[in-house]
Amino acid sequence: MTAIDANDAMSRARTVALLRDYDRPGPRYTSYPTAVEFSATFDEQSYRQKLHEAARASQLPLSLYLHLPFCEERCLFCGCMVIITNKRGVAAQYLDYLQREIRALATELGDRRSLAQYHWGGGTPTYLSPDQIEQLHRTVAAEFTLQPGAEAAIEVDPRVTTREQIALLRQLGFTRLSMGVQDFAPDVQEAINRIQGERETIELYSYARQQGFTSINVDLIYGLPRQRLDSFAATIGSVASMRPDRIAVYSFAHVPWIRGNQRAIDESELPPPELKLELFAEARHQFLANGYVQIGMDHFALPTDELARASSAGTLHRNFMGYTVKPATDMVGVGVSAIGEVAGAFAQNVKKLSTYYEALDAGRFPIERGYALDQDDLIRRHVILGLMCNFTLDIPDTERRFGIDFGSYFRRELDELRTGPLADGLAAIDANHITIAGDGRMFVRNVSMIFDKHLRARNSQSPIFSRTV
Repeated sequence: MTAIDANDAMSRARTVALLRDYDRPGPRYTSYPTAVEFSATFDEQSYRQKLHEAARASQLPLSLYLHLPFCEERCLFCGCMVIITNKRGVAAQYLDYLQREIRALATELGDRRSLAQYHWGGGTPTYLSPDQIEQLHRTVAAEFTLQPGAEAAIEVDPRVTTREQIALLRQLGFTRLSMGVQDFAPDVQEAINRIQGERETIELYSYARQQGFTSINVDLIYGLPRQRLDSFAATIGSVASMRPDRIAVYSFAHVPWIRGNQRAIDESELPPPELKLELFAEARHQFLANGYVQIGMDHFALPTDELARASSAGTLHRNFMGYTVKPATDMVGVGVSAIGEVAGAFAQNVKKLSTYYEALDAGRFPIERGYALDQDDLIRRHVILGLMCNFTLDIPDTERRFGIDFGSYFRRELDELRTGPLADGLAAIDANHITIAGDGRMFVRNVSMIFDKHLRARNSQSPIFSRTV
């Protein structure tokens, strides 16, 4: 065995050991506290109060999220709140109620109507017809105003999205598309019930560029059934050659106890943790080699993209819509299951259509649950999202911002950090910063979990979160 081979073997053995130690269930931290802490004690009246508080900051912009849950068929890997139907009348009725919620929300917000970020998610937003897309957008535009330079984004499924829809979306002022790919390998697509041609995806991407979309994101998922290193490498190469501005490489969240559709996946076909990490490592290697910059735990962006510039400046933010450079102090969500963050509280809508309609018919916001953050939550959120977004935390800034002595406040966490991630070389700490670098970025969720008081307090043996690797 040569010295190089010996070093490779040692490195591989170390990776296996890290996987064994750190591959555990944990949050993705699109929020802190996470949604599992939401409670029905935060109700519709609580939400109205928070909207009134938010309305007072009329000079500040908002983020607005619209949830459009409909899909023509179910992908087996999907973890989103979706409704599978080919009855177009169901979507038409939903749009009527969604527009009622939008108008009611605008009324409660008073003069606070400026948007820095505007996002349609799902489901499949392009399930809607062009007329429905235009009608819904016009309703939003009648109640809210997009700031100059605002991000107007929509998720599109290349299998069902038409050129007419793409042209219309650009005409209406949408600036960014997020295209789902997951994996081009036919056997993987068969295993997840998502048959999507590579050629049709590239053709739709090219047409979107022709129509003037200057920001396009492509979503990939690693850890899916039947994924192999060689076939996933081919998918990565194909996507890199398209040159999207942003690429998300998500870890498959296998949570069949939450999403019944995932029970149809043959678990014996899922890649083992070691291979799953190799899949991400291959994606990371190829995208960095093609000039992309790693953003947060699972995104890559061209150096000219806003995300890359924000990451370099340490100003990246994260919310339920993902990584963003358009921070707004409040985010409002409309539609079934939508989550908002308003005046220091999270609020989530009901998940059933019938309950959603009943609430709006009664003149109530369709709030099911939420959570009002206390001071400790705010401090820990700052720490966790700082690590998740920028891989670094400025300790003196945190102390000034919250009036704490960091070492005293987080004594237990720092002890755990030193005996865990620091000892394993995943992170570093000095008087001014906690930093996660190199391979440690693959385990950023694990480092962040140390500061999660709610996670520490949970004694339930029932599965809640997907695994971190």
